[in-house]
Amino acid sequence: MKKLILLIAFIPSLLFAQTKEELIAQVKANPKEVSSIRLIQRVGGYFPEYQELADLFKTLDKKVKKSTEGKIFDRYLDALKNTLPGKKSPSITQFDLAGEPYSLSDLKGKYVLIDFWASWCPPCREENPKLVKTYAEFKDKNFEILGVSFDKEFEPWAKAVKDDNLTWKHVSDLQGWNNSASLAYGVKAIPQNILVDPEGKVVARNLHGEELNNKLREILK
Repeated sequence: MKKLILLIAFIPSLLFAQTKEELIAQVKANPKEVSSIRLIQRVGGYFPEYQELADLFKTLDKKVKKSTEGKIFDRYLDALKNTLPGKKSPSITQFDLAGEPYSLSDLKGKYVLIDFWASWCPPCREENPKLVKTYAEFKDKNFEILGVSFDKEFEPWAKAVKDDNLTWKHVSDLQGWNNSASLAYGVKAIPQNILVDPEGKVVARNLHGEELNNKLREILK
């Protein structure tokens, strides 16, 4: 799974070789340092656990939590909390490849995998053939995929969709990492996905390959 990680540019420190335990100890030893917020982000990594990160954030000094970086991280925690399994998935409405607005709610009544990706993301492109196979197996069983691209330019996005044979629905606001859906879903690494049920409630986060297929076989009986 580590090879799937492509972190947002302002967190390159996530790549440093430190254990989770070491990072947590460093956070607890430096509650008055704004840099501890970035350490908490690193604790979360690709599979952030809301409660773990929230508990660590609570240990920080009040001034740190009220700093600009603290407020941004607090909004990130809210996004994680609001997309836990069982929660109603945040709305998404962006433009599709034809330039028309398209919404997640347009797929209500189906299980939907919201796939966060970008044409410039090598791990995403490596993941796409697996998604193509998954889609072929389940598309006629009340399952759809909604691709949400973190691209900034239309042409590379459209070309990647065509080249990788991604025949499901695709949307983007062409704002890169500032994609409105990334903020709502707390996505700071791609490829990443959220599986929602026919009522729009979150089922799971970050299921890939056979793990995703097995989950779909379980729920799409």
